[in-house]
Amino acid sequence: MTQNVQRGWWSLILIAAALLMIMNGARQSLGLFVSPINTSTGLGIVTISFALGVGQFAWGAVQPVAGAFADRYGPGRVLATGIVILAIGTALTPLVSSGVGLVLTLGLLSAVGSGAAGFSVLIGAAARRVPAESRGTASGVINAGSSFGQFVFAPVVQKLISVMGWMGTMWTLAAITLATLPMARALRGQPAAAHAPAAVGDHGLRHAVRTALGDRSYLLLHAGFFTCGFHIAFLVTHLPGEVALCGLPSSVASWSLAIIGLANIAGSLLAGWWVNRFRSKYILFWMYLSRALLVLVYLAAPKSALTFYLFAVGLGFTWLATVPPTAGVVAKLFGTRYLATLFGLTLLSHQIGGFFGAYLGGIAISTQGSYLWMWYADALLALGAALVNLPIREAPVQRRPVVAAPSP
Repeated sequence: MTQNVQRGWWSLILIAAALLMIMNGARQSLGLFVSPINTSTGLGIVTISFALGVGQFAWGAVQPVAGAFADRYGPGRVLATGIVILAIGTALTPLVSSGVGLVLTLGLLSAVGSGAAGFSVLIGAAARRVPAESRGTASGVINAGSSFGQFVFAPVVQKLISVMGWMGTMWTLAAITLATLPMARALRGQPAAAHAPAAVGDHGLRHAVRTALGDRSYLLLHAGFFTCGFHIAFLVTHLPGEVALCGLPSSVASWSLAIIGLANIAGSLLAGWWVNRFRSKYILFWMYLSRALLVLVYLAAPKSALTFYLFAVGLGFTWLATVPPTAGVVAKLFGTRYLATLFGLTLLSHQIGGFFGAYLGGIAISTQGSYLWMWYADALLALGAALVNLPIREAPVQRRPVVAAPSP
């Protein structure tokens, strides 16, 4: 591989990471808007949680569709369309005053836009352009961009809300989103094999989807990723509420979310490195098991700012670090030709879990006055996710043979 080629795909990876930093950084900070929106509109926590839950589902539902369009037409157009839709939904959110309006803007438009410029399109585009032995590293770097966005955006969004209110902050985020359009142009590229004859054994997208949905390992991967979505959506939506219940200032919530993002940079990069060396299903097993243990430790610990910060470090290490090994399993099972679509379907399972995590958390706090049963459900689901990954059929990692240096 020439240095120019290597520099070319590394440039693409870094641009994809930067774009995901902005797309997901703002999205992972939406929980900070729950209380201000409720105070301003009086819609109620359940209604707002439902809108955010719809957003979790819509973000996942658009992933396989966006992936299919990117596989067919190239990622650039899909990314640009997503950016514009996200900006429109974000800008319109402060103008609505009903639950239906909030579902339409924050739950549908913003989520669909963010999803179209999300993981499946960006990781699919990168996977087709980098060598197989570097795909884990590439997805880890792109994923770390999302985590860095959460680290940057959470405290900034909290500060903006306190200075200019939640409406002004939403409009600011819409403007920042539009500023990323040049990144989409830089990633426009070409669709996978768009102008080349089909490879041997390539029977088209529909056949690839049918084959994947009939594969037991693929379905087990979906089951584990469902839990990941439940866990993340519950926390990003309701961690600020949990902090408030403990009598701590809102800054503890924003800094906890930021710490999760910072810790996940290390987790994502390490996960990408691990994917190149170990079977992804074992990486996922230990990640999900650690979440179950962390939740139980948190429930037993005193509720102080230090507890939340330490909890955030532990959670952040695996937060979105599940993406590289999950995408790695999909690529091993079915190749990279339709990876954007097939990984997009896996993300749909993730976001179905996200809908329940966001919405049921709102019901819990409204009916029970606490999130206790949600924490127990989260720990139980994480344990189940760890176990369902073990039977996945995954080929061992192929390591390059070490070539001895010639004798002088």
